[in-house]
Amino acid sequence: MQNNYDIIIVGAGPAGCTSAIKLSESNLRVALIDKAVFPRDKICGDALSGKVISVLKYTDLPAEKALHKFPEKLPSWGIRFVAPNGQHLDVPFKKDSPSGPGTAPGYISKRIDFDNFLLDEVKKRNGVDIFEGQKIDSISRDQANGTFLIQSNKESWNSQMIIGADGAHSVVKRFLSPQKYPSKNQAAGLRQYFRGVDGFANEQYIELHFLKDLLPGYFWLFPLPNGWVNAGLGLRSDMVSKRKVNLKVLFNEIMETHPEISKRFKHAEPMESIKGFGLPLGSTWRETFGDGFLLTGDAAGLIDPFSGEGIGNAMISGKIAAEQCLEAFEKRAFDKGSLAPYESKLRKKIQKELAVSTQMQQLANYSWLFNFAVNKANNNPALQSMMSMMFDDIDIRNELNKPSFYWKLLFGT
Repeated sequence: MQNNYDIIIVGAGPAGCTSAIKLSESNLRVALIDKAVFPRDKICGDALSGKVISVLKYTDLPAEKALHKFPEKLPSWGIRFVAPNGQHLDVPFKKDSPSGPGTAPGYISKRIDFDNFLLDEVKKRNGVDIFEGQKIDSISRDQANGTFLIQSNKESWNSQMIIGADGAHSVVKRFLSPQKYPSKNQAAGLRQYFRGVDGFANEQYIELHFLKDLLPGYFWLFPLPNGWVNAGLGLRSDMVSKRKVNLKVLFNEIMETHPEISKRFKHAEPMESIKGFGLPLGSTWRETFGDGFLLTGDAAGLIDPFSGEGIGNAMISGKIAAEQCLEAFEKRAFDKGSLAPYESKLRKKIQKELAVSTQMQQLANYSWLFNFAVNKANNNPALQSMMSMMFDDIDIRNELNKPSFYWKLLFGT
């Protein structure tokens, strides 16, 4: 059976669902295809930044309100940075942020729950047909009329445009824009869920432990609803190869032998086996569009190189991709040149932030500098305030990359 659509969205994660929500009220025929049947797990750190809330708010207000009522999330008011020497710095996500129901600037939610929440929001709308459990085998384009033929193990579809929102191993990218990138622009990560990990702050701060053996990566601990914890680590792929690191062995060693972390796992119960995943980092810009197609989220390589956060950027790209599709159909122009504004808008929105985070990742490789900065910040309320504001202001975050910032740290001027 062949299905005819104007737009096919491949991948029902945050980027794909954001595109679908945005397109659902158009008069276009839209389909959302995913190889999995939801709810399905996605290996991730599970943190939902303020970007996520903002995109839902400006894409579709009812979805943003629904998130506040969504029970499978934990509010989080900040982040704890732990330096290689063990000193820590607590930084609120927002300066003077109130703490109470509905006021959290960020959340933590397992991807199996959050992604299913987003797909349910799409299902509430009549403008998108959803196809789950469809593993795409091939994508080809008819050069004569510019339409795509997409074939799965069960069905086939025709469409004028494709949005690739199908993750790091995107089938859309593989067929339409095959690209290879150096291992320094990728990272390897591990995740394992636990119950009974001790020692979290009252306001559920997420924790990034910059351990010496992991720089410029880190070990993370993120609290979750119902007493669960997402524990994991990430390290740039070139460092994994260069140091010949067995990440699984290192992960277990940290939990079993690290002086402080091991104490917190004394009564912990693993809820799954260790799971690995790859992260295409936004430390280089990848091709994000071509004739008749747009790439979003992990398929476009938009993960923050310093924090590892990808959901917010994925949703931003999904929103911009949907807007570009609407413009393309209004003008009936689907060639690569006509779709170029997508990348321009995406770059304007997030490229500066990715560039700053790339520089911060490079600075994080120097343990002495990290130790020094955390020590100074703990004794400098003004610096703490600035670091808190940097979550909302990229220009303030950019100060961390200027020599003058470290001169001020050293000499207090």
